Amino acid sequence: MTLLLGALTIGLILSLLAMGVFISFRIFEIPDITTDGSITLGASICAILLIHHVDPFLATAAGAAGGAVAGSITAIIHTKFKINALLAGILVMTGLYSVNLNVMGRSNIPLMQVTTLNSHAEDLSVRLIGAPTLNVLGWSVSSADAALLFLAAACAAITGVLLYLFFRTNIGTAMRATGDNQQMIRALGGNVDGYIIMGLAASNGLIALSGALLAQYQGFADAQMGIGMIVTGLASVIIGEALTGSRTLGLTIIGVIIGSLLFRLLIAIALRWGLNPNDLKLVYAFFVFIALISPGFLGRISRRKTVTA
Repeated sequence: MTLLLGALTIGLILSLLAMGVFISFRIFEIPDITTDGSITLGASICAILLIHHVDPFLATAAGAAGGAVAGSITAIIHTKFKINALLAGILVMTGLYSVNLNVMGRSNIPLMQVTTLNSHAEDLSVRLIGAPTLNVLGWSVSSADAALLFLAAACAAITGVLLYLFFRTNIGTAMRATGDNQQMIRALGGNVDGYIIMGLAASNGLIALSGALLAQYQGFADAQMGIGMIVTGLASVIIGEALTGSRTLGLTIIGVIIGSLLFRLLIAIALRWGLNPNDLKLVYAFFVFIALISPGFLGRISRRKTVTA
């Protein structure tokens, strides 16, 4: 049960990463490699502030702001200097590795002895529940684990709702239209470069927020924690779209969150069955490959059935 709760909690935390990737990859059709650096940047800024006894809420917000700045830099390099978006992301991601090491001062910062959002959630659970454990469908569950799961679920739900509401505003609609047809937006007098900068800033802000929460949940921030995270985000988006079978904004956001949960559950099951942790990134790549080919494969089967009928 502990493994399941842990997988669900991490899946919900990484759903913020997935929503950030959704903005860059689906709204603007930019495979933003900045993801691997900005999630670590959010974790490192948050961690260094926490060990200096800054309020966890402010430290988490600062981590998200750092990611937004990183995303803005990628967008500026792409829009103002006319460098390919993929290359711009690679440039910023590469630079962020050194930035993160300088922010932390070392490659790893433990957070076990400092006050974090997890600490507040655990204290609140003890006061509300009044016991260290509770019974859930016959399973003994730590009240702290339940509180962390609730905190992650609340963050994912609030972020999803805010993202949905934002993309239904005039600015949000213009950003979505920019991703669909930049020439039309320019013809209408819209600031295409500005929308792209705002979009990648929001995207990497969410990704860094995910990193800050993940560092607090795991109890440490590490310079290597961002490696391959773009794959996790892409897998969640693609799996979510395959599950919902719709490009409707609201359903897609829900699908992205579900996709992140499902992806983490698949990884947890693989580890439970004895997967060597050294092979974890290989399994990530395999799951993404399956997710990428599944929609086309299922579509061909559906068309064949229709023709046969």
